[in-house]
Amino acid sequence: MVKKEITSPAKLKKELEEAKAELVSRNKKLKLSVKTEAKKKVDKKKAEAKKKAVAKKKAEAKKKVDKKKAVAKKKAEAKKKVDKKKAEAKKKVDKKKAEAKKKEEAKKKAEEAKKKEEEAKKKEEEAKRTYEEELEEQLTEDEIKNFAIDKTDMDKLVNRVTEMIASYATNGILQNILWRKLKLSSRDGSRLALKLEKLGNITREKILENGRWTYLLLIKKIPISTISIENAPCLVCPVEGKCSTDGEISPKTCVYIEDWVLTELKTKKRHETN
Repeated sequence: MVKKEITSPAKLKKELEEAKAELVSRNKKLKLSVKTEAKKKVDKKKAEAKKKAVAKKKAEAKKKVDKKKAVAKKKAEAKKKVDKKKAEAKKKVDKKKAEAKKKEEAKKKAEEAKKKEEEAKKKEEEAKRTYEEELEEQLTEDEIKNFAIDKTDMDKLVNRVTEMIASYATNGILQNILWRKLKLSSRDGSRLALKLEKLGNITREKILENGRWTYLLLIKKIPISTISIENAPCLVCPVEGKCSTDGEISPKTCVYIEDWVLTELKTKKRHETN
């Protein structure tokens, strides 16, 4: 057993005061520590709350940004679709324009080709034009029908030309050959051919001969003429009333008719030769 040392009241009082001061100091420290901890906790909570708030704001901001991005993306996609449609529409329009232009050019070329063809045809037709065609345009029908050559019996000439053309039957004769046979100029021959056609005696067929356009003359109608019987012996025969095919006097045995026929044949051959 330890024997306690007896202290004086003053000393005890002092110890008590010191112990009290130490207790107060500890209490202060403790309170300060509690306050510090509480403050730390509050600060921590505030920091966490702030952090959460910041994170929330960031999340919301990010969400807004993402939303904006999504909207922008949709708009971009929509714009892309619109642009694509516009591009396709433009492509179609351009295609139609190109086709229209192509058609227009083809039409223009066709028109130019047609124009050239018409011009070529016109030139060809002009090249085909004959002196007779020009005469037909210049002269009236009466002028053609009344055509006459000076100091020439036109009735005899018409009959002679018609008989000569008739002698060629369906083959016809080229007018330039006939004019040479008759010793007619091209001018007079052309007018005569037109006259004969207007009178209905012949037809003219336009043909290409040795690279030049001319006419083939074909018989249509031989005019009635008394020239062939003018010298017939029957007209002045004194026994014409007794003549018959089965009588004593007959055309079959008539020497006058025989001589007349032979004379006419010789005359015809001479005309054809000339």
